[in-house]
Parts: sequence; C-alpha cells; structure tokens
Amino acid sequence: MLVLTRKKNERVIIGGNVEVTVIEIRGDRVKLGFAGPPEVPIHREEVFRRIESPESESESAAR
Repeated sequence: MLVLTRKKNERVIIGGNVEVTVIEIRGDRVKLGFAGPPEVPIHREEVFRRIESPESESESAAR
C-alpha cells in the first residue's frame, strides 16, 4: 500500500486520468473530491461491496 501525505487542495493522480483532491480536513475527517472519465466507476467501499455482492444480484433479480 502506498501511503501519501497531502494538505488541503493538494492532489493525487491515479492512472493518469483519475484525480483525487483533498477538499477539507476537519478533526479526524477528510473530505476528498474525485474527478475522472465517466467510464471509470468511483464508489465508496461500502457501496462497492454492495454492488459486487452476489446477494444483491439475487435480490435485484427477485424484484
């Protein structure tokens, strides 16, 4: 795992086309902004896990 230190308004570029910007730092919380092409999905971990879960696929099919 790569670990970086960034300050407010500093950025990290991933793969040449995804940009992560530190928007705000307040206490133990950090607000990040993500910019990338529409074909690159960007999700919070809990949303990604729900999307990838086979359980969610069967629930969707049952509806």
